[in-house]
Amino acid sequence: MSTFVDLRSDTVTQPTAAMRAAMMAAPLGDDVFADDPTVNALQARIADMLGFEAALFVPTGTQSNLCGIMAHCERGDEFIVGQLAHCYRWEGGGAAVLGSVQPQPLQNQNDGSLDLQAIEDAIKPDDAHFAKSRLLCLENTLGGKLLPFDYVQSATQLAHDKGLYRHLDGARLFNAAVAQAAQTSKTAQQEARRIAQCFDSVSVCFSKGLGAPVGSALCGSREFISRAHRVRKMLGGGMRQSGVLAAAALHALDHHIERLADDHALAKRLAQGLQGIEGLAVEAPQTNIVFVDLHGAARQQSAALMAHLQESGVRATGLYRLRFVTHLDVDAAGVEKAIAAIRAFFKA
Repeated sequence: MSTFVDLRSDTVTQPTAAMRAAMMAAPLGDDVFADDPTVNALQARIADMLGFEAALFVPTGTQSNLCGIMAHCERGDEFIVGQLAHCYRWEGGGAAVLGSVQPQPLQNQNDGSLDLQAIEDAIKPDDAHFAKSRLLCLENTLGGKLLPFDYVQSATQLAHDKGLYRHLDGARLFNAAVAQAAQTSKTAQQEARRIAQCFDSVSVCFSKGLGAPVGSALCGSREFISRAHRVRKMLGGGMRQSGVLAAAALHALDHHIERLADDHALAKRLAQGLQGIEGLAVEAPQTNIVFVDLHGAARQQSAALMAHLQESGVRATGLYRLRFVTHLDVDAAGVEKAIAAIRAFFKA
């Protein structure tokens, strides 16, 4: 482990020794010619795991979402999405800039969901004055929150009944699945498939909690993935001997899903350890992300707190709303170090 406890994001993970070995041993081809056997194996594996006909390996989750939106929508269409959704707020406006697809953002509720009536009200009538409502985009988890499964079913059924496609930004789908499995008698893989099957397309990230260095997959029907493949080419996402990256993702699917429960437990411990500090409002985590809001005098000390954490060997993000993310490279000692550093600053 590094002397730093890096809680900025689960994207900072380093490949494990076993993952590096799998990458070095991967048989390779040219994926633009569709003859990289490791990429083909990954695409078949994740599609089968989530119950789809096909999948497409792409460099990033941002590109995966953009390929999905542009494969579902034409110029002048719109997609309904949450204000806090990654594909609306954090992806540079790509759908509008590159796809000429208009977002229709709605306010996220406290649990990360979108109000069902608000979704229905946002769907435009067939009128030349309006963009065509074509797609509903949801994200699970959103800010570390698990969307309730009955809500996912209701929202996607509403979209289907109204003639909309359904896309899931499942960057942390397996975190959601592990959390959902804790509520049921099913496995994380079964829960991931149950969630995914509510949608027409799903984007899954391998480089967050699953610990691979690079890559996401977009899953859907063969026809949909064919359209998305063309979009990927336009976006410069065609890679050559990318099996060296796909091998890491395959290793992660084999070895790093169930262990996400450890990250969730560490996030819970971190939140518990920060309870009771004056000026800190700690949001109880559902998965691997802990948010801490600073109020009153603590808010005035936010810049000093971040500098103190850096000096203490703890990395986080935010200013008045701090974010801590547990992951493969964070252990119990690291979490205790972060708790101790914050308590020392506030003399709590």
